[in-house]
Parts: sequence; C-alpha cells; structure tokens
Amino acid sequence: LVDNEMEDIIHQLEHRISRLEGVLRLEKMITTSGGKIFATNGKRADFRTTLKKCKEAGGSIATPRNAGENDAILYFVKSFNTYAYLGIEESLIPSKFQFLDGTQLNYTNWHLNEPSGKGEE
Repeated sequence: LVDNEMEDIIHQLEHRISRLEGVLRLEKMITTSGGKIFATNGKRADFRTTLKKCKEAGGSIATPRNAGENDAILYFVKSFNTYAYLGIEESLIPSKFQFLDGTQLNYTNWHLNEPSGKGEE
C-alpha cells in the first residue's frame, strides 16, 4: 500500500479503538495505569475460572506492582462492590506471599493485621 493509504488505515483503526475504549470506560469495564489496561467482565467467578478467562482474553490476572496499579484494581472493587483476585499466592513460608510464577512481591498494601493466614487476605 502507498504510505498515505497505510496512514489512513492506521488512523481509522486508532479511531475505532478509541471509541471502543470509551464505551468500555463508560460501562466501567476497563481502566488504565502506567500504560497497562485493567479489564473486567463484571462477573463473579472462582480463582481458577478467573485465571482461565484472563488467559483467553490474552491477558493475565491482575498483579499490582505499585500504588497506581493497586488503585486501578480498587476501581473495580468499588464499582462492582466485590472482591478481586490477584496474581499472588502464599508461599511455602506461612504469611509470605509471592507472584504466581514464584518470584517475590516487590509491592504490598495489606490492610492492618493482614495477611492473617485465614485465607481472606
């Protein structure tokens, strides 16, 4: 394609993506932080189903790595008045948590007296 035609196609695609993002924002289905897009379908599911759905969508379960990303996840918690699963798990050492790939957490923002080891962190 001629450069002008390619630029026109790119501009049209950018415009369509922008409109779709706008609709999803209105429906409180997406938010962003630090160049990352956080999304939800607004449905409740167990942890394994959540992992599966995230993978099917081409993403991964949310793993907050800073305060901005934590706020993006809290946006959904508040909007849908529910909890959110995170991509972390308890390690072999009780009350110590890690990312699902086994690497150490580099950011936490636990509530007071958490993690308590009661499975409700």
